[in-house]
Amino acid sequence: MRIIWLGHGSFRIETAGQVLLLDPWLTGNPMLTEAQHADAIAGATHILLTHAHFDHAADVLQLARTMQIPIVGQYDLMGLWGETEGVETIGFNKGGTVALGSARLAMVPASHSSTFSTQDGLRAAGSEVGFVLMSEGKTLYISGDTGLMADMDWIGDYYKPDIGILSAGGHFTMDMQQAAYAAKRYFAFKTVIPCHYRTFPLLEQNAEALVAALPDVQVIEPEVMAAIYL
Repeated sequence: MRIIWLGHGSFRIETAGQVLLLDPWLTGNPMLTEAQHADAIAGATHILLTHAHFDHAADVLQLARTMQIPIVGQYDLMGLWGETEGVETIGFNKGGTVALGSARLAMVPASHSSTFSTQDGLRAAGSEVGFVLMSEGKTLYISGDTGLMADMDWIGDYYKPDIGILSAGGHFTMDMQQAAYAAKRYFAFKTVIPCHYRTFPLLEQNAEALVAALPDVQVIEPEVMAAIYL
């Protein structure tokens, strides 16, 4: 499994012959240069979307159209876009699991919000979610944008993920200390990758608190477009 951070909450995950773009925010992403866009999306087979906020979904429809690949996400939003936007979607819901080639993707709860802007103001866009990706003998928990929540208890116990991609920037999601608390109380991760930080001044700028709180876990501070092999 090869995981590449695209900045903020965006990732490229290469596994079992699939190239998954997780919340791919390209346009306006201050951490990803325009010169890096082509490499970031090259060969993508699916787009995974946790929710509809602009910093996760702004480029999703255009990418789906131009690359002719499906968007995988929460049923209500996928249904709307499938009917109105001329894109292929794979819609499912919390508790469900879909196959992406030989990989399996389960949808789990998150605690956040999901809206997008229209000429009439903000519109609700289904519900925010996280994912559990099971592939190549590994189980990866993708928290999506979320605060601490009791659902992490059963997610950790049922799926037993060994890798966690955790939103940890604070203000809109968990901060580093809360992400560490979640990792220690609810999970038994071997590896944790923080995200949704460093993008803007109001977010956490480093993962020092997370590293200090998890001495027995491999905490990897990702670098944009640098591959992490797991």
